[in-house]
Amino acid sequence: MRVTDKALGRHVLVEAYECNPELLDNIQFLQEVMVEAAVRTGAEVVDVVFRKFQPYGVSGVVVISESHLAIHTWPEYGYAAIDLFTCGETADPWKAFDYLTEVLESKKVTTLEVQRGRHKDLTPTQFFDEATS
Repeated sequence: MRVTDKALGRHVLVEAYECNPELLDNIQFLQEVMVEAAVRTGAEVVDVVFRKFQPYGVSGVVVISESHLAIHTWPEYGYAAIDLFTCGETADPWKAFDYLTEVLESKKVTTLEVQRGRHKDLTPTQFFDEATS
């Protein structure tokens, strides 16, 4: 489901099943594709942190000016949990979704998009009004 209401951010939660297990255990590959996914959203990459676990599995995050992309893998199950959180009008998390599910060779995917900071639920604070006067 791709949500279209106005919000500060879009958070796409991805459950990627039946992925290529060798790819899910390859830290270098995952780091490269996650950075590429961030670039494809239109985001600015700020930092990258990945960790390989024993006996297998990788967790990593790509920090972007617009928020973050994260992945946690379980190669023994062919499964990856992926978070694609972008803020603002320019970065599109669904571009990262399309790219990642293809390169991870996922055969089954479920997603949920959560609007973060929906405009209709936000109330401006006086703090910033006072700070600028």
